[in-house]
Amino acid sequence: MNVVPESAMAARLDRAAFYAVMLLPLLLLHAHGIAEGAIAVTDLCFLGRCAVLRDWRWLRTPWWRVAATWWGWMVFCSLPIPALSLGEGGAHELVQGVMMVRFLVLAAAMEHMVLRTIAARQWLFGLVGASSAWIILNSVIQFIFGRNLIGWPRGIDGVLSGPFGTPRAGPALARILIPSILPPAASLLARRRLAPVLGAYALLLFGVAIMVLMGQRMPLVITLLGLAVVAVLMPRLRPVVLAAAIAGGLLLAASPVVAPAAYHRQVQKFTFQLEHFAVSQYGELYARAWEIGVRNPITGLGFGGFNTGCKQPTYFRPSFDGSLKDGGGAPICWDHPHNFYFEALANGGFVSLGLFAATAVAWLVTLGRGLWRDPRPMRVALFAAAFLQLWPIQSTTGFTSMPIGGWFFLLLGWGLAETRWRDQSQAQPSVGPAALRTR
Repeated sequence: MNVVPESAMAARLDRAAFYAVMLLPLLLLHAHGIAEGAIAVTDLCFLGRCAVLRDWRWLRTPWWRVAATWWGWMVFCSLPIPALSLGEGGAHELVQGVMMVRFLVLAAAMEHMVLRTIAARQWLFGLVGASSAWIILNSVIQFIFGRNLIGWPRGIDGVLSGPFGTPRAGPALARILIPSILPPAASLLARRRLAPVLGAYALLLFGVAIMVLMGQRMPLVITLLGLAVVAVLMPRLRPVVLAAAIAGGLLLAASPVVAPAAYHRQVQKFTFQLEHFAVSQYGELYARAWEIGVRNPITGLGFGGFNTGCKQPTYFRPSFDGSLKDGGGAPICWDHPHNFYFEALANGGFVSLGLFAATAVAWLVTLGRGLWRDPRPMRVALFAAAFLQLWPIQSTTGFTSMPIGGWFFLLLGWGLAETRWRDQSQAQPSVGPAALRTR
């Protein structure tokens, strides 16, 4: 029986993990189930490599310790122990809670193994940029002709669905747009000639314009939030960001004529929901999640706890303004409360809420290390992408729901790798395609 040397085995695992990660952007666009498989391959290759090389130093990474503590608490709260009022969702929710670690391991694998070199990170940048271009191209065509390249029409209320059959282009594009356009815009601006500078302005203006035309409120809001973060960290981009924001505002003002559907959702409907937030579905869901957390302040109801408890009359508290005595009853229920922090509260009580908030801070502190002194565009873009994802005042999907959960952890792992290897990439063995062929 032939025994593969440790170095050769590690190289094979590197290769498999690299290709699995590079496939993720495409799979997150159009094959979520297969994307889960790619994440599993990456995780297993990373853990296998650690075992082969007997190198588990990554477990001492500060953000991992905080995130693993949060995950461990979630698993404990999901244990089906009726005597302790734990795990009310049962074995299925326990398995889901345990498997949540796959996203944390993915981020660690990208940071410590897959994206050690500039070449690997450039490949991922190209693929994420191509994903943005694919969404934008289909959205523009759908805006002009009514159908995307695949033949699907617009979504409900005229929302642009991009290359998808349902209106989910906005949330995905909002996560990957800034990492896709900020580095080239910064590069153009640095040339200090008229044509490249105009190109930088055009790139950011077009990015904001497409988010306005998408017709989805929260993706537009968090995109503007991300650009505000960019403006804070990169003074030389502030005029460009300001111009993009003004152009977006002008387009929004003109939208009753050029894009009535976008105006209806992003101005009229959004204003109405803010004025009547307590009795909107979001307000009702948040009130229900708060009641679940208050009734179960230490352990919550376990992973998927909101889905478990939402329809139980014991948690039917009045709406925040007191106008609905049962808070909307069972008809308002969803499988998650549309906010990561309320989700953490319902799943694991105030302990989980605190640990999740600490995990978010640990990620942002790690991603932001040295940015004030050295605001490299790619790192700033990935920090902004994480910041807008973790911003607490927004409506969201479930934290680990695909594909948005997949996009977040893909960008998170990328950002962590950019931070770790920003000054050491040249000293690392290459893991890009060219190097893989020579091994």
